Amino acid sequence: MTLIAYPLSGAMPDIRPARPTRDWIDALPEQYGYRCLPLNIASMHGWEVCCPVRVTAMWNGGVGLDAITITAEEPHPLQPASHFGSGVLTFHVAALFRTPPGINLMVTGPLNHPKHGILGLSGIIETDWSPYPFTMNWKFTAPGVSVTWEKGEPFAHLMPIQRGLVEGLTPEIRDLDSDQEMAAQYRAWAASRSQFNSDLKTPGSTAAQERWQKGYYRGKKPDGTEGPPDHEIKVRAKPFPIG
Repeated sequence: MTLIAYPLSGAMPDIRPARPTRDWIDALPEQYGYRCLPLNIASMHGWEVCCPVRVTAMWNGGVGLDAITITAEEPHPLQPASHFGSGVLTFHVAALFRTPPGINLMVTGPLNHPKHGILGLSGIIETDWSPYPFTMNWKFTAPGVSVTWEKGEPFAHLMPIQRGLVEGLTPEIRDLDSDQEMAAQYRAWAASRSQFNSDLKTPGSTAAQERWQKGYYRGKKPDGTEGPPDHEIKVRAKPFPIG
């Protein structure tokens, strides 16, 4: 399968495989955020579109197009702009994408990459047929807050998703004990987690040395048996070719 990008500005936008690291996690004690595999997989799940120049924007709380002040470190045709008013800042993705049949492209703010005073909005596009380009929009959440994107910092995250998958799933509620094997595995985990958290308080204990339980990370069930063979601890999106 292919993900094709057709540049619309004469040059390929700065698009890269999504990064596994985050500055705010690097700053945590022992970088404990990287122990959360679901968070890490989400961070890597797709591609990032990056800012071509360093740019700072501020919203004064008004509804007009002039309510956002934008200052770029250097001139660039793809710097963000105020197109919609009401505190919405627009970035041009500057490419038309084509996905395989039945695959949409979700565009949203960089995952697990918070920015104070502003929120990345999300959209889903049927890129398997659409000849229409899209933009990445951010909504200011507070006036008077200066928000900066560094050159090379992601402003959008692209993630392929299967069209019709949501409608094709039928929600059900079942008693946990209707699946005896899963119920037993869950209760074994719950008991081990309670014991592990208790043992963490004891210096020199096995739990204190391990620091965190690694069953899900390693793809193992609570009884030590292997989970599915396609369990992932990394996602490696392929880069777009250069030149």
